[in-house]
Amino acid sequence: MARLGVPIVTLESGDRLSRDEFERRYGQCPHIKKAELIEGVVYVASPVRIRYHAQPHSDLIFWAKTYCLATPGVMMGNDGTVRLDAKNETQPDIFLRYQEGGQSRISDDDYIEGAPELIAEIAASSASYDLHDKKDVYCRCGVKEYLVWVVPEQIFHWFRLDHQIYVCQPPDQQGIIQSSTFPGLWLNIPALLSGEMLQVLETLQAGLNSPEHQEFVQRLSKS
Repeated sequence: MARLGVPIVTLESGDRLSRDEFERRYGQCPHIKKAELIEGVVYVASPVRIRYHAQPHSDLIFWAKTYCLATPGVMMGNDGTVRLDAKNETQPDIFLRYQEGGQSRISDDDYIEGAPELIAEIAASSASYDLHDKKDVYCRCGVKEYLVWVVPEQIFHWFRLDHQIYVCQPPDQQGIIQSSTFPGLWLNIPALLSGEMLQVLETLQAGLNSPEHQEFVQRLSKS
């Protein structure tokens, strides 16, 4: 029970808050595991389901982390807070960023500030805010590549920033999409959607063996 005169701290979907107030309330609600601020509006995540979020999330983490292990100078994070601007603070399922010379930095209080080069989200449906309000925010803030896996509908979107708009990239004839921001980051879309992670990793390994990735690693080592 709250003491007399002490306000009860809450954080609920639909609240309209400044970023500072959002962080203050979020910090005092340890029972909330994921909340985001999109255009000044709070979104509190529902409990995480296994087949529609936790498992596909772990598959993408494995793919992205494997790339990072072979690419010194690239950092991966999952569920980390990203301060985009005064009205937007997200907690992406996965992000990739340059550790040096990129768009974002690690703040003194250990948060990401600015737009990571690549963000990936697991969406519950095509009506999710991941593909609407959040997508618009990521585009405006300069996230260069935005991946959205709509698991229940078995759809994978890969957007690239082109002249300040997102353009959805189709896979090639083999079903593969190659990152333009992170050379060698290749994703076999059909294999991912069918749960064939060994094939996903084989495709990624081909990307890691490519001349483009080797040149990228050399370039990062000199930065």
